[in-house]
Amino acid sequence: MAFRGRAVLVATGWDRHWRSERYFSGHPFLTTAAAQFLVERGAALVGIDSLNIDDTADLARPVHTRLLAAGIPIVEHLTRLDTLPDGRLRFFAVPPKVKGFGTFPVRAFVLVSE
Repeated sequence: MAFRGRAVLVATGWDRHWRSERYFSGHPFLTTAAAQFLVERGAALVGIDSLNIDDTADLARPVHTRLLAAGIPIVEHLTRLDTLPDGRLRFFAVPPKVKGFGTFPVRAFVLVSE
């Protein structure tokens, strides 16, 4: 399975807890092995519908470290991934024009081809 040049969006269903206290604890995350798999397969971007792509109890942040070291941007807090149809979609994560930030909000959206 190759992801070369493609966004990989991980739908965990955790977004159902958005805007609740539950959202902030016990969230799903990727493993270090999953991050390495995505790096090896050439993912262009990785998004997740969860609080964080890493286990927040692991301050080493191995998933962030591997993906960002490989030049792969991360998008967290996505919602409604479960509503996307199967097939090829065009994902966009449009940031505001800023300098010197390590994290910032984006307008994330998908274009679905007919």
